[in-house]
Amino acid sequence: MAATNNTTQQPTTQPEDVQSIERLGEAARLIQQQLGQVIVGQREVIEELLIVLFARGHCLLVGVPGLAKTLLVRTLASALKLEFRRIQFTPDLMPSDITGTEVIQEDRETGARSLRFLRGPIFGNVILADEINRTPPKTQAALLEAMQEQQITAGGTRHALEPPSFVLATQTPIEPEGTYPLPEAQLDRFMLNTLIDYPVEDDEFEIVRRTTAEEQPAIEPVLDAAEIVALQRIVRRVPVADHVVRFALKLARGTRPLPSDKARDGMANDGAMDPLPMVRQYVSWGAGPRASQYLVLGAKARAALAGRFHADLDDVRAVAVPVLRHRVMTNFNAEAEGVTPDHVILHLLEQVRHER
Repeated sequence: MAATNNTTQQPTTQPEDVQSIERLGEAARLIQQQLGQVIVGQREVIEELLIVLFARGHCLLVGVPGLAKTLLVRTLASALKLEFRRIQFTPDLMPSDITGTEVIQEDRETGARSLRFLRGPIFGNVILADEINRTPPKTQAALLEAMQEQQITAGGTRHALEPPSFVLATQTPIEPEGTYPLPEAQLDRFMLNTLIDYPVEDDEFEIVRRTTAEEQPAIEPVLDAAEIVALQRIVRRVPVADHVVRFALKLARGTRPLPSDKARDGMANDGAMDPLPMVRQYVSWGAGPRASQYLVLGAKARAALAGRFHADLDDVRAVAVPVLRHRVMTNFNAEAEGVTPDHVILHLLEQVRHER
């Protein structure tokens, strides 16, 4: 067997890539400007949505009702000239209501009958899955194939989704009665878990002033579908150094508690750093390999949106909390003491130090 070369060749930025990244940085500024006509504040939320879009991921939006989550997503679709579809998840929603169904169609001239597939709302570009935890797991699972493989299967036939296609699902942190929490396997499909908090007083004043007026601003498209797909490919080609990848890996692996049996047998994390005491005390399950991938992809997208030609450690730190918060499962001790996944991740960011 031929020996393998362990040296990783990092991609270099080509002249055409430089122009595309500059175009993406300018487009991001224009998109934020268009959204600012309708959405007051929420700059971090908008940045995270753009990161998800250009990294070809999906986003979970969590916030109490009335924080303009639907308006934000609809306005973003208008600024990107993409087809917007909204699905209101309810307990009686069926999988075919999302993916589509086959119906019998009769030819009026010949009388011949044939099956025709009627496409569901999942075939849009920007899919708002509103209150996704209001529907049973059978219907929630209908999104899995579409989110992961960009296709759906109906009647044994595969139907590809037209790119770009990304899902923005909303959840409310209140009213847990009558809801079906998303299983970990489906939560892991979402690149980011974005929290939308109450606006500050000045922003809320501006919201009330704008929304009670008669005139509403018109949103001008900044990009179209073809441009977005091209820029998504550029994001994947943004160079990232090995030490940045290693830092992302440390963050993801640092969320995993050490099983007691492996500790006794001396198999502690395959020679990696031992879990922090806070992780051992409050975490049941940590993030998997997909978290490391999304940390790097999120860092690449954030750098490109800022018009920079490489991702660095600060980019990884900036996306760490939304990437990891729904992948860190806390235990009863954490719930009893009011420790959230965000507390664990922020503590981990303070403790983990990269050695070049």
